[in-house]
Amino acid sequence: MNGAGWRKSSYSNQAGGDCVEVADPFPAGVPVRDSKASAGPVICFGAVSWAAFIGGLKAGRDRP
Repeated sequence: MNGAGWRKSSYSNQAGGDCVEVADPFPAGVPVRDSKASAGPVICFGAVSWAAFIGGLKAGRDRP
């Protein structure tokens, strides 16, 4: 994931709260990582799963 264009969630803050970053979509899906551990693991979500997740957030759902 070197060279990926990571973007931090707009809900993140400088106080070290729960933060996620996403990278621009890759052919395999949407990479996601913990912004506090940027050298740590990356989870890659498929496009359909990511769209469902974002749709749920926009609808105000935080659990399935």
